[in-house]
Amino acid sequence: MLQKKLIQNLNKIISEIRVSILIVFLTIFSLTITFYYGYIGVFPIDSFLIYDAGYKLINGFHPFKDYWSITGPILDYIQLFFFKILGVNWFSYVFHSAFINFVLTVIFFSFLIKLGLPRINSFIYSLSMAILAYPSAGTPFMDHHAVFFSLIAVLFTILAITNNKAVYWFLIPFFIFISFLSKQIHSAYLSILIIIFTFFYKIILKPKSFIFLNYLILGTLTTILIFFSVIIINEISLNNFLIQYFFYPLEIGNNRGSNISFDMNIIFFQFKFIYFSLVPLILVSLIIIKKIKKHENKIDLLVIIFVIFSVIIFIFSQIMTKNQILIFCLIPFCLGISNYYTQKYFNNKLLITSIFIILIFATFKFHVRFNENKKFMELSGVNLNLAVDAKQISPSLKGLKWISPYYPNNPLEEIKLINFAKEKILSDNTKKIIITDYQILPSLIDLKTVAPNKWFDVMSVPTQDNKFFSTYTKFFLKNINSQKIETIYLISKKEIYLKRVFKNECFKTEVLNKKIKKINIKSCLD
Repeated sequence: MLQKKLIQNLNKIISEIRVSILIVFLTIFSLTITFYYGYIGVFPIDSFLIYDAGYKLINGFHPFKDYWSITGPILDYIQLFFFKILGVNWFSYVFHSAFINFVLTVIFFSFLIKLGLPRINSFIYSLSMAILAYPSAGTPFMDHHAVFFSLIAVLFTILAITNNKAVYWFLIPFFIFISFLSKQIHSAYLSILIIIFTFFYKIILKPKSFIFLNYLILGTLTTILIFFSVIIINEISLNNFLIQYFFYPLEIGNNRGSNISFDMNIIFFQFKFIYFSLVPLILVSLIIIKKIKKHENKIDLLVIIFVIFSVIIFIFSQIMTKNQILIFCLIPFCLGISNYYTQKYFNNKLLITSIFIILIFATFKFHVRFNENKKFMELSGVNLNLAVDAKQISPSLKGLKWISPYYPNNPLEEIKLINFAKEKILSDNTKKIIITDYQILPSLIDLKTVAPNKWFDVMSVPTQDNKFFSTYTKFFLKNINSQKIETIYLISKKEIYLKRVFKNECFKTEVLNKKIKKINIKSCLD
């Protein structure tokens, strides 16, 4: 009896060691692959956004308070953390996205193990997750954070339903909220879905239990307390937050939704591999319905229905954002769960083999398209071998292979443009800000002022006919006046945004070259 117990303990230790080895490998792999692709190519309007936001925070400028922001502030504060520890450079910037990729990969691996999938299967699906998650962007991006934090909330919801452990119920609202603070759309719909399924879980499976609800509420209250603490400590106006992050984006979303054409390509064909990944779950659900009287079957059916509706929300949100597709990481998520339930209810080797074939094919296909060919960065068809080392711009960018969609055939010309801008702005002793897609510039010249917008594009700046235009204009002018700004440097067709704010073209324009303009705004503020 004692010998048997010792053997069981030894086997348990060996199993834990094997899992730990796999976690170490996944950690190294998920970090390394993100670093590799995070150092190849840039898409200025996206690639530098969070870099500049982290630099703003280092200088004491906060979103909603010191600059207009309609995107997730959580990325800004995470980047501040990495800049503080590792310095303001490209390494610490990419480490941010690599860290999120690592967190998602390891949590997903742990989720599959806890669900009941064999170690090696869980490892393979997690490798796919690491490949299809953050490497497509390489650098921190709002949409990626929002999707991944929401996906983690979904994973914890499934574990909460299957295991009913307090920690999962507590963490669900935390990850939903930080997803919301990354980008609004995914978490808004998912929170409603989770509330609905929690209700069904309570009524059908736990009619007499209230303990899990206590932890869910405690997690919600704790998350809200942390949020308001940050708001109060940094003296951020709640009204500013609501207007910039809720009411104005809600209006943008309504306009976007009305302009979307829901044809077969948009709804189905571009997401076909995700839909294929759900087919085994649908087949399993039909089997479960016949055995619905068992408690375990009820849990499984609830989980499968929750997964299907979650995936629908992710797809709908992706369509609504009208960005490059980034949710292909749902393929290993769906297939991993399909593998578990197929093995449990069918145990059909041919079906499980088909699942792995879909996984391998889809992973390879989207790895090549989005990681190797950099489609998310708008670099498809560009010869990436033309890239040059960005240390020619600054030592802080050393190792970054610079090539962008703006100058795909001549990256050196783009670097010359940036260096010319640096030289001109550094030689100007007036109080100044920069409006540009090259938002690394303020950090490169150690600029201690902040532009009134997190970034300038057609969505982030309200038009004159928008009901929030007056609020925006007042915010913009207050920012300019409080910093006593005299000069604005525009790089690449940004003058339209000044014309919205300053009436009668009161500013004076000096053309420095075909891309850069120096704007004197003194007469606009008299």
